[in-house]
Amino acid sequence: MTSSCRIVSRILVYLARLYLDGIGAPHDPKQAARWFGLAAQKGKRVTVRLRSGQELTGLVRDTNAKVAVLGALGGREFFDAVVSLEHVEAVLIRTKQ
Repeated sequence: MTSSCRIVSRILVYLARLYLDGIGAPHDPKQAARWFGLAAQKGKRVTVRLRSGQELTGLVRDTNAKVAVLGALGGREFFDAVVSLEHVEAVLIRTKQ
């Protein structure tokens, strides 16, 4: 993991703690869980299930307070997606090859 990825992961974990503790942000355990999950998966392939039922599979390229950027989408090799975290229902992660 590069140093910039480590820094971004630390920021994401910090944001998750803010939501979990309710300090500086509203207490929201669901949002905190999303942040922890995305921080742990930066640079890895994940499947994001949206509230609409649609699933997007790709590499977690970046995240911020409102969106996650997925690159190299499955079935859409030349596309990236910007996904609003408010619309994420679940993040599916393959743990074994």
